[in-house]
Amino acid sequence: MRNQKNSLTALTMTGMFAAIIYIGIWILRFPIPAIVGRPFIHFGNTLTVVAILFLGSRNGIIAGLIGLGGFDILNGYAATSWLTMIQVIILGLVVDGLFRLAKYHDTKKNITIIAVVAGITKLITSYLASIVEALMVGTSFKVAIISSFFSQTATVINSISTAIMVPIIYFFVRKIYHSIKR
Repeated sequence: MRNQKNSLTALTMTGMFAAIIYIGIWILRFPIPAIVGRPFIHFGNTLTVVAILFLGSRNGIIAGLIGLGGFDILNGYAATSWLTMIQVIILGLVVDGLFRLAKYHDTKKNITIIAVVAGITKLITSYLASIVEALMVGTSFKVAIISSFFSQTATVINSISTAIMVPIIYFFVRKIYHSIKR
């Protein structure tokens, strides 16, 4: 799938992953209070990482941009959707880079390492995005750094769930994909 970027199957899978990411956030989101922004717990990042592993960086990032970015634009987060989209691109490049370093061997160890690093990457990019959000509303830089740090509860939970759920979902989807392919 990774090598067939423009095949009908790859494009269909990209659209399917984009829809699953969007629906996964729309249906399974749990808002929590925070000092900065309106964070919520969701599985969009987890599904984006799985899409990148399956589809490669280009199509996986496109699926994530449509799913996560589209959700933000259509659900009251349009002003900061560009931050989400930048995070998807960074996440995609990190995940694909690690997978490339692993020579695309999708062993349980490699996928678990990628999932943990993806969770850490999301934690870092979300913190930086939260600082930018705070600055956008006129907060001073020092206050933005501190308030953003204390607003990372949802991100920590999302990052941990990414580290745990990516291997589970990836190997489940891989099994289904291989059985359909036969």
